Amino acid sequence: MIFAEAVTAVPDYRRFVDTTNAPVLANMTEFGVSPLATVEELASAGVSLVLYPLSAFRAMSAAARNVFTTIRRDGTQQAVIPQMQTRSELYDVLGYHAYEQKIDELFREQATGNR
Repeated sequence: MIFAEAVTAVPDYRRFVDTTNAPVLANMTEFGVSPLATVEELASAGVSLVLYPLSAFRAMSAAARNVFTTIRRDGTQQAVIPQMQTRSELYDVLGYHAYEQKIDELFREQATGNR
């Protein structure tokens, strides 16, 4: 796989693909020199894999700054609660209830000697 770094135009990815005859990875990091392109645009240029290395981190950092700014200003996080993931939503993402059920099942088996 070729990590095509600092490509300045989407059609240039096609040149990497055609020249190397290898899978090409596009690094779609914000604030870099490569233009942000859609997965479809990159696929049409022959890109095999697209990497978004800091997108979620940057969004989380901005959200954290907003929360802490609000707490410092208001003395509470109440104003930003609507922006937060609820406990129920977190459990759904993690599959927590299925995990909890499995742990309970394993402890029951251990207590009764069934394995």
